[in-house]
Amino acid sequence: MSELTGEHDTGRAHGLHVVHDGPRQAPPLLLIHGSGASGATWGPMVPALARHHHVVRVDLPGCGQSPPVPSYDVPAQADRVAAVLDGLGLRSVAVAGHSSGGYVATALAERRPDLVGSLALISSGPAPDALLPQPLVLRVLLAPPFGPLLWALRSDAVIRKGIGATAARPVEVPDDMVADLRGGTYRTTREVLRCSTAYIAERSVPERLAALGVPLLVVFGGADPRWEPSSAHRYEAVPGARVETLPGVGHLAVLEEPGRTAELLLGFTAPGTDTPPAGP
Repeated sequence: MSELTGEHDTGRAHGLHVVHDGPRQAPPLLLIHGSGASGATWGPMVPALARHHHVVRVDLPGCGQSPPVPSYDVPAQADRVAAVLDGLGLRSVAVAGHSSGGYVATALAERRPDLVGSLALISSGPAPDALLPQPLVLRVLLAPPFGPLLWALRSDAVIRKGIGATAARPVEVPDDMVADLRGGTYRTTREVLRCSTAYIAERSVPERLAALGVPLLVVFGGADPRWEPSSAHRYEAVPGARVETLPGVGHLAVLEEPGRTAELLLGFTAPGTDTPPAGP
């Protein structure tokens, strides 16, 4: 990767597309997107976060501008992210994951506790039994027999509809996020989803985190159509965990309420930037 000097830089490290924002001397904050998405998911939150952090966004393998790999097992993805952090010389990083990105973040904390100083999970379902029936447009796009054909015919409007199907309110989807999703393949997306499900089926996320002792923030939408919203309270079994519910917000808090989500994240990661609770 080339030497990074500006406030916004992009490059490739250890096979992953990496984007940097904010001053390099600031405390590091790693952002990990969900299944089939990309680092562009976090775009609306980055300006606020970059005022306090050196923000590092990765495109996971086979997503966004990162090439495909032989295995999408969650621990293998975490190892690739760890290699990026090692290459940057970063330790005790604040790590935030959205949706299944929270599983990669959890695996990173399990495998490399030296790299993770704190952990924030946003809309990350705790276990398979908390999964709700998925929106129709996603079921059609992601399942045979029609999925492979319709995937190849997706327009930008269909991609936006698919993203918005997991929100509880209209969302402004960043253009670069749509472009990144257009590049993703049906096969890769299905495999990433399969591996994410296998990871939480093997052992629930709260159970994994309870043994780690890492500071934890959990943010859940009170109207999440993908995961049972009340399942967020399972994370209260993790000693010291802070669980916040955003009323009227769906699965995409990062797009539906980017300002409030950034406030909660900063209150957790940035000294002296505390925020009041999100709601009941």
